[in-house]
Amino acid sequence: MSKKPPTITYKGRSLGIVILTVVQLIIGAIHVFFGFLLLAFENLSFIQTTIIYDFYTITFSVLTIVFAVFIWKGKKLGWVGTVAVSLFVIIADSLTLLNLPSIPGIPKFAGFGEIAYSVLVVGYLLQVSVRRKYFISSQDEKLKN
Repeated sequence: MSKKPPTITYKGRSLGIVILTVVQLIIGAIHVFFGFLLLAFENLSFIQTTIIYDFYTITFSVLTIVFAVFIWKGKKLGWVGTVAVSLFVIIADSLTLLNLPSIPGIPKFAGFGEIAYSVLVVGYLLQVSVRRKYFISSQDEKLKN
């Protein structure tokens, strides 16, 4: 008889969901700050960006925060939205690193880190145990109880 190790939870959520939510909220807050900073001061000395990238950053940050809240609440939209945004980041940053057409102004120096983080997020959310929590139907939930 094999015994499962105890699952660490916080307010009924797995440790992975807690960490993902907190990190996504922090990333969203950082991008909100820098998005509006870049919008206000278009030519910061350390980075050259475009107005398109400024709005992309702000949109990304808002979506990241909104989907993090939905992830926390156990909503399917949070899972789908987080995966979609992460896949978009992987594609957009990969295109930038390969010098192919992408969103103008995406800085190359951040690309590898953003791609690695996004791959980790998608990998975590695609785990069967995590997917099951977000895609269990209400009928299945009633049958369990």
